This record gives sequence, structure tokens and C-alpha cells, in this order.
Amino acid sequence: MKEYDKYLKLLKEKYPTKQSVYRELINLNAIMNLPKGTEHFMSDLHGEYDAFYHIINNCSGVIREKVAMLYGDELTVYEQQELCTLIYYPREKLSILMDENKVNDEWYRNVLNQLIQIAKLLSSKYTRSKVRKAMPVDFAYIIDELIHAQKDEDDNRSVYHRQIMETILSLHNGDEFLVALTDLIKRLAVDHLHILGDIYDRGSHADKILDLLMEHHSVDIQWGNHDILWMGAFCGNPVCMALVVRNNIKYKTMSILENGYGISLRFLLQFAVNTYSDKNVDDAVYKAISVILFKLEGQLIKRHPEYRMEGRLLLDKMNLDKGTVRIGDKDYFLNTNEFPTVDMNNPYELTMEEMFLMGRFRADFINSMALERHINFLYDKGSIYKIHNGNLLFHGCVPLDEQGVFDGIVVDCKSYSGREYLDYCESMVRQARTGDSDAVDFMWFLWSNILSPVTGRCIKTFERTFLDKDRNADYKKAIEENKNPYYVQYENERICKMILREFNLYNENAHIINGHTPVRTKEGQHPVRAGGKLIVIDGGFCEGYHAATGIAGYTLIYNSHGMKIKEHHPFMSINMAINSNRDIESESQVVYVEKQRVFVKDTDNGKQIAEEINDLMNLLKVYNS
Repeated sequence: MKEYDKYLKLLKEKYPTKQSVYRELINLNAIMNLPKGTEHFMSDLHGEYDAFYHIINNCSGVIREKVAMLYGDELTVYEQQELCTLIYYPREKLSILMDENKVNDEWYRNVLNQLIQIAKLLSSKYTRSKVRKAMPVDFAYIIDELIHAQKDEDDNRSVYHRQIMETILSLHNGDEFLVALTDLIKRLAVDHLHILGDIYDRGSHADKILDLLMEHHSVDIQWGNHDILWMGAFCGNPVCMALVVRNNIKYKTMSILENGYGISLRFLLQFAVNTYSDKNVDDAVYKAISVILFKLEGQLIKRHPEYRMEGRLLLDKMNLDKGTVRIGDKDYFLNTNEFPTVDMNNPYELTMEEMFLMGRFRADFINSMALERHINFLYDKGSIYKIHNGNLLFHGCVPLDEQGVFDGIVVDCKSYSGREYLDYCESMVRQARTGDSDAVDFMWFLWSNILSPVTGRCIKTFERTFLDKDRNADYKKAIEENKNPYYVQYENERICKMILREFNLYNENAHIINGHTPVRTKEGQHPVRAGGKLIVIDGGFCEGYHAATGIAGYTLIYNSHGMKIKEHHPFMSINMAINSNRDIESESQVVYVEKQRVFVKDTDNGKQIAEEINDLMNLLKVYNS
């Protein structure tokens, strides 16, 4: 009680009079009855910056829908497309239109008025104060005046508003004003952005994606296995470092290492060329870092028997004379028997040259200021899972056994499973940032283990690298990565409800929103599963998945009316979007419609506001006593 009295005393300092309390209570109660803001969910971006940037700009079709709502009867389809492109890429589109001699004062008047109406429509679910804060500073006063103008105002006010517009044009400031309006429209279209993991790898520009996310007004991230890998590398895990380097060599995206983060591959290149006989330099480099990786993995596995990953110790199972490796109870042919740095008497020991290389990589990773900035952001905005407005968000899985019972690990004689296990994993990720050696090692466990909540499968990197696909009849079976039973069980509505209850989510409209596993649409898979309780939104953003999935990703929109899943077709290029008004073709599917419109009072933010209202009512009692 004493603590609460202290809190009321502090609150009294902020609201020193009864009238100030009244004013805030009126404001908060009004906010509670506004519609909830739009949430935008994206997953598995995998460095595909252009597609990500476009979807951020078009807000998964939200802006296109608003343009059609306002101007569907006034503008042709082409004119609507052009207006949308102008909103997405204002400076670039303006330049093209100017070259085509389409831009004059009358054009500015029409387009600016259209943009003002769109901004007015989007601002209707927010307080005037919040909208004002979202406005570009240089034009905040002018935009505030124009978007809150009323049709039935007297002639004096109408003249006033027209004069504002004419002055903007006479000062040749129409371009900057237009850009400011488009920025506001995109800002108001989405209130909050959720990224369900895997920003890194496969594509070339994860660093540019992170730069863009760092500018976003409201975002959270659920870490994916590829994000954890980069975080582990920055925290000093040598296995994670080797994997990051290897992945970017494999995907031919080395520029992010060298140009984005200043991580040099020069010494690795020299070592590979001098050590391996491969005529193709890329093959030699790939082999060199792979061998180093498997040595480092072996060392880590031996340090941590609790990981129960002895089956991944394969270097010592090789017979180089026969060119085979024993996996389980079967011998498989290798695609090479050239392992000059592997001492079969001590196969997991690095050579002096390999130790030198890893020392260079360590220095580059932990001293990269650009990488530090991005990893700090991932820590600040990220988590293993998030509960938000009645939904459970995570990248990978909640580990289960074959019977559909929560599974996990035992640490220091304590068993962890379900929510407690995910909380434990998050605590280890955060400890890794402090340099704790066990936690740093655990980052690789999260990347590779079937019990990892961000991965949920047994990673078979060695098999995919060194088994001969032509000489092993069961090659496909050998490289198949066993998945956690979750990925079968999650089709069951009962199981999904059990998981939601584990996280104290009992509402009938509660959902699991999941990334990580591409939805193979062309094979008949659907993103909405388990009677609508599960939504998988990894539709294959990465270009390399398009052939397998048949689409180019799923995103999810959750507004005051309900949920819509968006199925996106492949994005050609930003240049095509600008020059030809080519938006990403998307198909919408309603997941569910709210029985009643959702207001702020129904959200997590509403719960916080309700507490503030209660505290202010108690303060009012103090003033009245």
C-alpha cells in the first residue's frame, strides 16, 4: 500500500489539479473507443530487400484498397495504379512523370487533394494528437489543417485552405509536400509491424532490410534460426561464424559480409586455393570453410553431452581410403576423399592455418560496428515468442513429442518444456550477449537441434555437403532432416488450443501465427490450419523457394474488422513497379471477421489505458477527500 501511495504522489506531480485529471480522463476514455490500429505480419524475409521494401510501401495492399474505396468510381484502373505507385515511390515516380511532361499546377492540385483525402481516411481511427506526431515535422501544421478541413466549412475557411495549396505551388514546394503526404499515408496505413523471423541469409540484402526496420515507427521481431545464427556469430560463437560465412558462400551473397559488415574473406580464399585442388575457386572456398565448420561443431558437441548430438560427429566416421563415411549402421560414398587438414587421429582439431583464419573472422565479427548496430536492434526489438492482442507469435515451433506432449531439455537436473522452455531459451540468448560461454554455445544448439524452438529439425549439413548424390541410392533419405513432431501435430485443432492455453490464451479468436516452414501452395497446402487456430505465413519470400511454393510469400493483416491473409505473386523489380505501375499481385482471403468491431479498449494497449484510468480515478478520490 505504501508503494501505491508513493505512485499516487508521483502521479499528482504530473496532474497537479483536478481539472488536469478530468482532461486526461476524457482523453483516455475517448481513445479507448477508437478502432484498433492495423497490424501487419511478415515472415522469412531472407534478405529479399526489393520485395520487402515494396510490401512495406504498399502495406500488403492496404493502400491499394483505400484508393479503390475512395476513387473506384472516379478514376480508371490505370489512374488508380499510378496514384498507388506515386504513394509507394514518390520521388522516383515524380521524376518519370516530369520527364513525360505530365506534371503542372493543375496536376499538383488534383493529386495533392487526392492524397489529402486518403490521409484523412486513414487518420480517422487515430487521435488528432497521434496523427500530428506522425506527420513530417516541416509540414505538420499545414497537413493538420488540410486533413481536418470539413466540407461544410464557411467560405472563409475554404478560401484559407485553397490559399494554403496555392502558396505551396507558387513557392514550387509541391514535390516536398507531396512526399510528406505519401510518408504520412504509409505511416498511418499500418500501426504496428510484426516480423516473425529469418531476416538473414539466402538473399543479398538483410543489412538493408534491418536499416529500413530501424526506421519503422513500431516493430517487433520474433527471432528466426537464421537471425540466431548471426546473433551467435556476433556474440563470439566460432561455429556460428563458420556457418554464417559458409551460408553466404553457398548462396553467393558474400557482399553482405565484405561490403555490408567489413568481414574479409581474403585470407579464407588464399588458404582454400593453397590447400585444396578444386579447379573452381568457389568450390575450394566452400570446402575449406565446411571442413572448419565440422571440426568446430565436433568440439562443441563434445563440450556439451547434454545436447545429445553425438550422432552428428561424422569426421571421425570417414574412411578416406574407401571414400566412405559411416552414418548410423550404414556406409555412404563421399563426393571427395580430399581432406588434407583432417588428421584422422584427431579429426576435430584445427590446423594452425585454420585457427588463424577463425581468429581473423572473430576479430571481424565482434568488431564490426555495422553488425553491432543491427544485432543490438535484434536484441532490443526481438524475442523467442510474443503474445500480442490475443495472438501467439513465433518463428519455429513449441517442441512436442510424438504423443503431442510438450517436450524440451533437462539442464542441471531441471526439466524445461512448453512456455517455460521457450522462456529458458530466450534467457540463454540474452545471456549470450554478455559473453557467458555456455549461453554462447547454446546459440548453435538453437540453430541445429530438433528441440530448438526456432528450428525444430535435425540439421544435416555434413550429409548435404559431402555425400555423393549419384552413388548413394538412398541419398534423398540420407539428407532428409527429421522435424520436430510439432510440424505434424500443429494440423490438429486440439493441439493448437493446448499450446494457446499454455500461454494463457483462451479467447476463441486467439491464433498461433507461425513462420519458418514454406507453405507449398502448388501442392495444395494452405496457410490457415487446425480449424483456423494456426496461420503459417512463410509462403517463400526468398526467390529460391518460388518454384517449390508456387507463390512469393504470405503476409497477414489484422485490423479492427478481422484478419486477412495475403498471398503474393513474385515481385519483378522496383524499377518495373515504378515505370509500369506494377504492384505485387496479391490475393486476399479472410481468415475471420470480428462479430463486433475491435476497439482500442479490446487490445493490450487498452488494458494499459484501463489501468491508467483506474489510477486517475483513485487520484481524483484523493483530490475530493
